[in-house]
Amino acid sequence: MSELQERRALDDHPCFHGKASARWGRVHLPVAPHCNIQCNFCNRLYDCANESRPGVTRRILEPAEALADLNRLLKRRSDIAVVGIAGPGDPLCDPDRTLETLRAVHSSHPDLLICVSTNGLNLPGHIDELADAGVTHVTVTVNAIHPHIGQQIYATVTMNHQTYQGLEAADLLLRRQEEAIVGLKRRGLIVKINTVVLPGINTDHIPAIAERAAVWGADAMNCMPLIPVHDTPFEDLAPPTEIEMARIRKLASVHIPQIYHCRRCRADAVGLLCASEAEGCVPAPSC
Repeated sequence: MSELQERRALDDHPCFHGKASARWGRVHLPVAPHCNIQCNFCNRLYDCANESRPGVTRRILEPAEALADLNRLLKRRSDIAVVGIAGPGDPLCDPDRTLETLRAVHSSHPDLLICVSTNGLNLPGHIDELADAGVTHVTVTVNAIHPHIGQQIYATVTMNHQTYQGLEAADLLLRRQEEAIVGLKRRGLIVKINTVVLPGINTDHIPAIAERAAVWGADAMNCMPLIPVHDTPFEDLAPPTEIEMARIRKLASVHIPQIYHCRRCRADAVGLLCASEAEGCVPAPSC
């Protein structure tokens, strides 16, 4: 981590620090098309310009394209503090594409913070590579710490060309997530836990997730209300109310600091979190 990165790590990441979100922006580079987990709430739409949620992008960029687009963006904006890879799939399902992009960004712009958002399944084998590529912040999505709850959330988990289901899948993912988060903290990276709040499935379980995340050493937790998505098993599941979210965050805050300003960004998001437009870094086709 460079000296400027080290200063910014405390102050300028808009997703980790609410006070920075009005001043500093982020850019997500959508270079990761594939995912090694099928969640029951997820349907990745690569070419949709009109839907603002995680897992959506206007198109997939090659690593060289991503750097070129970033260079053009930085010529016209001076408020970008963070470059992240957050999909539309899992960045470490395509580790070569992700690491090539991260290394190029860090080499060209060593003052920028670099962030990766992942489900954690493949993370243990790439911690050193991420740190060496300049990554300062990692978000790991943890939706359950008990396999009997996790099996309701994950349809399949695929690792080393083998696909798992049910309790076996949920247990494998949990073990890998714990290993990853503990390993990230040993390397000195800043770690945020994302948890999707799924009414009737994991809502009462979230304080336990928060407690476990604190034991692992995570720095903060972001409880995200479900966005029901068409053509998924959870498309008819009602999202939690604001009152429910406030209660859950209060209970979880006993164990770990909470993030309250998340905007559930697209995989090609650009700019300030408070911006009303869903601006992306590549031209938008019709959707």
